Amino acid sequence: MKELVEFMAKSLVDRPEEVSVSAIEGDKTTVLQLRVAQEDLGRVIGKQGRTAKAMRTLLAATAAKANKRAVLEILE
Repeated sequence: MKELVEFMAKSLVDRPEEVSVSAIEGDKTTVLQLRVAQEDLGRVIGKQGRTAKAMRTLLAATAAKANKRAVLEILE
């Protein structure tokens, strides 16, 4: 799941070298924290949060296959 979020974020931004994803594993839930360059934050969030919502939907579908729950946090 971490690789999926990293791939999606790197595809969207102008500075892919500054994309980092950290995972905090729990029993049933995984929290993925995404960090991008300040000027790329708008690209990852998208208009009215549509891009971020789409990323979270794909992440939730991938996590459901593994009988887990995943949460994506986009950090500044």
